[in-house]
Amino acid sequence: MFWNKLTFSMTQCGVLTSQLCTMFALIDCNNFYASCHRVFQPKLLHQPIVVLSNNDGCVISRSAEAKLAGIPMGAPAHQFQRIFEQKKIKVFSSNYQLYADMSNRVMSILSLYSPDQEIYSIDECFLKLNGFDRFDLKNYGLEIKSKIYQFTKLPVCVGIAPTKSLAKLANHIAKKFPEVHQGVYVIQTQEQIHKALKWLNIEDVWGIGRRMSRRLRMIGVNKALDFVQLKDDFLRKEFSIVGLRLKKDLLGEAVLDLETISAKKSIATTRSFEEYTNDFEYVKERVATFAVSCAEKLRKQNSSCNLVTVFIQTNNFDRNKPQYYRTISVHLPYESNSSITLSKFAIKAFEQIYKDGYEYKKAGVVVSGIVSSDQKQLSLFEEENQHHPDLMKVIDLLNKKFGAAKIKLASQDLNKTWKMRQNNLSPCYTTKWKDLLVVY
Repeated sequence: MFWNKLTFSMTQCGVLTSQLCTMFALIDCNNFYASCHRVFQPKLLHQPIVVLSNNDGCVISRSAEAKLAGIPMGAPAHQFQRIFEQKKIKVFSSNYQLYADMSNRVMSILSLYSPDQEIYSIDECFLKLNGFDRFDLKNYGLEIKSKIYQFTKLPVCVGIAPTKSLAKLANHIAKKFPEVHQGVYVIQTQEQIHKALKWLNIEDVWGIGRRMSRRLRMIGVNKALDFVQLKDDFLRKEFSIVGLRLKKDLLGEAVLDLETISAKKSIATTRSFEEYTNDFEYVKERVATFAVSCAEKLRKQNSSCNLVTVFIQTNNFDRNKPQYYRTISVHLPYESNSSITLSKFAIKAFEQIYKDGYEYKKAGVVVSGIVSSDQKQLSLFEEENQHHPDLMKVIDLLNKKFGAAKIKLASQDLNKTWKMRQNNLSPCYTTKWKDLLVVY
């Protein structure tokens, strides 16, 4: 029998002991991007909605009604335009200012329910619930859900369990069966863990990607329950310590704690161009601007980098045109966050990989090897201009005071400001005075 093969570790939880219970809650906003638009356009309630990616490229968010209409995630907008019209699907361009502000409101509310919080993504948040053994966790979850809806009008689902992996699973169940569980599901007992693992497909387990799920399917692991029955030695050999830790977490042993916010290990600025281009100077200017953007992001977190990577590419979806993709990385002689330095090396890198005869659609700059600016390693042979840090401070101050990109480098186009294709952009209801709703 299964219970003879497995031992569920629930010793932290009041289910099996009288000690104070440590539980995790995962709060996930339902179809977040689509739901944000409904908040300010109630007429769209129960209507199919899709939200498109940058430059109105492909579908990145769907309402439940759009899913039922057969719109797949990642669907190219230009291929589904006729279907959108036929099925009367409302289409929105991405409005990241709106989404970020609504996300901040949700996270602020959640911080009231636990001091231990991990913002996992723009629409997901973990809470650590210490000492809640005397609480009715189901009602606590319903209170969280109700409060978020009261103040933001955003629907959420709540999953509560002894570990982060099980909380993710509980949230999945709550979202899958809203009528049964009212959007809140709590896993507390061994029987509930067993039932949940038996139900969950292996590719839906948090932390198991497509490649890993295919490997597991090949050896007969189809459900999460099959996964936790694998021997520890096998998991460690085939899937490293990560697979073993995931198994323990799924069995109720909390080995994954909340993660604290840390400085990013890499920073990227990438953009698709509005149109195809074979203009060398145009692409070079874009690369210079992307490098400046990366430098600004580094300075905001008081970091510097020692590696700059540049890439350019054609549109690999357009098979009627010749394809080209190249990337190159350049090690800086010293760690820097200067827009001047990063732009200079990015341009040099770009000039090495650019090739005539192609129509380019996208370019990008990625900086890595990031360290705190207070811990920069000095070079014996080369050093950055000592005036750069002070100059960058002045530029950042002026751009903050008078508007972004008011002060530019000579390598940038003084008249050009980047603008994505956003033909179906909604107002920024909460972040721009001119977009505030007027109610009579």
